Amino acid sequence: MAVAAQDFDPALGPAEPFSFETLAAEAKALSQKPFEPYPVAHSELFEAIDYDAHWKIMFRKDHTVDVGDAPVQFFHQGRYFKEPVTISLVEDGEAREVLYSADYFTMPEDSPAKAVEDFAGWAGFRVMRPDMKTDWISFLGASYFRTDGPDRQYGLSARALAVDTGLARPEEFPRFTSFYLEKDDKPGDGIVIYALLDSKSVAGAYRIEAENEDGEGQVLHVKSRLFFREAVERLGVAPLTSMYWYSETHRNMAFDWRPEVHDSDGLEVVTGSGEQIWRPLNNPPRVVTSSFFDENPEGFGLIQRDRNFDHYQDDGVFYNRRASAWVEPEGDWGKGAVQLVELPSDDEIYDNIVAYWLPEDLPEAGDERDFSYTLTWAATAPPNERLAETTASRIGRGGVPGQPRPGDQVKVVVDFSGPAVEGLTVDDGVEPEISVGSGADVINAYAMPIVGTDDWRMTYDLKFDGTADTIDVRAYLSEGGEPLTETWLGQFHPGQFAPH
Repeated sequence: MAVAAQDFDPALGPAEPFSFETLAAEAKALSQKPFEPYPVAHSELFEAIDYDAHWKIMFRKDHTVDVGDAPVQFFHQGRYFKEPVTISLVEDGEAREVLYSADYFTMPEDSPAKAVEDFAGWAGFRVMRPDMKTDWISFLGASYFRTDGPDRQYGLSARALAVDTGLARPEEFPRFTSFYLEKDDKPGDGIVIYALLDSKSVAGAYRIEAENEDGEGQVLHVKSRLFFREAVERLGVAPLTSMYWYSETHRNMAFDWRPEVHDSDGLEVVTGSGEQIWRPLNNPPRVVTSSFFDENPEGFGLIQRDRNFDHYQDDGVFYNRRASAWVEPEGDWGKGAVQLVELPSDDEIYDNIVAYWLPEDLPEAGDERDFSYTLTWAATAPPNERLAETTASRIGRGGVPGQPRPGDQVKVVVDFSGPAVEGLTVDDGVEPEISVGSGADVINAYAMPIVGTDDWRMTYDLKFDGTADTIDVRAYLSEGGEPLTETWLGQFHPGQFAPH
């Protein structure tokens, strides 16, 4: 196996004392001053470095910087990453900045990046695998970061913090302004990443211990300390950002040759009381925010459960390989809600799904908050050994074949799979437990085993009465009054279903 270059010594700035505590002190001092947006000089020159031009700027492999056993490469600034970041190396309690030089990159002679060589900076960085062919984690833009999961296919992203997501006013995007990279003492190509966060409302210090396990995924241990300049109306902790255009649930949402297009197909939550919830994602007609109130949740995440290539048929971007991300809080997060924000979308290029933890006790100006959690990027969430899980959610015409189909009615079919339902028959008393909010009634609900499998299917019609724009349904299968499956939460927007 080829290995990363070992002989390159980057030009470094002077050494400064460094630790998480010194970084937190810097963030606190920053929060006590008015926010100053970074002034981007020659913005029009960076604007010229569009997606195509940025893609042609290549990092020189022989300038790869080794942080322990982690080979690190840097990103160039461009149209979508105009604000530079500083990147420093940490060793023995001291940090030294990696000084920018255009010599780290190669580019075509006609590249618009040639015009910024004398004053450009780093936009972010990525960590390569030892063979130098692919990277497994990257930090680029605002406070975004992501890993490629067990199948080496990038999909959804994480952020350090979300501020005022889904409100009527523009969202605030905190930005990592400085990174500090330190070798991980554990075996492997892991890395410890420190970062300084800043925005209009908040400054903060982050420590992210990132571990890569090829074939299994990545585990990130995140520690944050936040200092608030201003009160925040909607604070999103451990936010995840994904894309959902359409799936087998809503086949009428798009005119496209592929059966499904999405980075994630559902939100999974395990509550503090141990209830497991599955909420299939929607592409709604308007911005919709759903709240799942809880106290000290065990975990939540945006999950790509459907990993069957035949269900996507895209051999270019491989949606079936997209990673899932699972957040496990550490310590006492108290009362609050997992919030899911869904935005309407008409293409796969838009990230229209956000999920995060919203604390009940929102910060005021001058407040300090600590949040720590483990963020796991894997094929799916930790498996439930006790309950069957949802494998598919489908919606179609309501009514009975061969009879006039009511225009105010849809048929809902939900499939469940897992040890809890294996071997059960129609004689075992399996029942659908369904409750619906105002605006609709459940008709003809039943559950049956799926022929030729160990799975079960719940089927019912949902009849809309025209009084609600959004209808929520809660359902699961039971035997003898005890749940056999996780709780399936469906949200319906009657206006999206044309009369038949």
